[in-house]
Amino acid sequence: MIITQTPVRISFLGGGTDYPVHFRRHGGATLVATINQHTLITVHKLTRFVDHEIRVYYSHVEVVSALDDVRHPSARECLRFAGIERGVEIHYVNDLPARTGLGSSSSATVGLLHALHALKGEVVGRTQLAAEAVYVEQEMIKERVGCQDQYACALGGLIALRFGCDGQVRIEPVIVPAGRLRALRERLMLLYTGVQRHAHEVVDEQLARTVAGDNDAPLTKLAALVDEGIRVLTGDGPLTQFGELLDDAWHLKRKLSSRVATGAVDDAYKRARAAGAVGGKLLGAGGGGFLLIYVEPERRADVRQALHDMHEVTFEFDADGSTLIA
Repeated sequence: MIITQTPVRISFLGGGTDYPVHFRRHGGATLVATINQHTLITVHKLTRFVDHEIRVYYSHVEVVSALDDVRHPSARECLRFAGIERGVEIHYVNDLPARTGLGSSSSATVGLLHALHALKGEVVGRTQLAAEAVYVEQEMIKERVGCQDQYACALGGLIALRFGCDGQVRIEPVIVPAGRLRALRERLMLLYTGVQRHAHEVVDEQLARTVAGDNDAPLTKLAALVDEGIRVLTGDGPLTQFGELLDDAWHLKRKLSSRVATGAVDDAYKRARAAGAVGGKLLGAGGGGFLLIYVEPERRADVRQALHDMHEVTFEFDADGSTLIA
């Protein structure tokens, strides 16, 4: 049996600039970190004593006789990419709900590709895993997704990703002293809105506006905030400035599409700010999922009370990336 563990991620700054329709014309940049919430994938070979060829366990159970009959898009296309058409069983286990803005879909794609390589006896680097996951999601599944999630989940850690007009992705680890990174973690709250959504349900309008050039200005500003964020995190000034950058990014992100924020999300963000939060943002494409809040420790209890209707998820930063654990 093969088991992989792959983290999900928090996107701090630059989200939206990692879509090819934007960065192929203007370049892009994101600042992202992985956390200790994971997707676990197990893969093992079926014995000859079963009457099916593929079995996939997730929120549903699929038992099929042919690869084309697998309904789970990522499982089907990862198997196709790996050249494995029969004789396997796949299990997905998620620490957090899917479709909530944490890159869980890409975490699962990266983790399954990692497991399938291991099943075939192949050793693969994490950068290659990320590039393969981008290919599977964008070219094979035809998902309307960006490129940051696959690299973040595969590589792990706090990283800046630079997306070139030539399609190349440049990876820059962001080195922050342990004490300062711990202080940042102590000022972040991750709260679940209770709403799950498919990214494509939210992002269609954003991508149409991006293709038309209507989002050029906010996306350019979002990319520029990445260097500002790195300057704050690697410097010795007040971390409060990072919370202010998150607030700036949230207001810019809301300009990308009318579907980024809902009335409930706007209300929650206003309540958090009134209770003392410096800034924050909705993670992922928008419309629901997880709300990331920056708040100084002395006001944390006030924000928690103001958002008492949301479930808080405690987390730590995770530097390991996709890992083969068995």
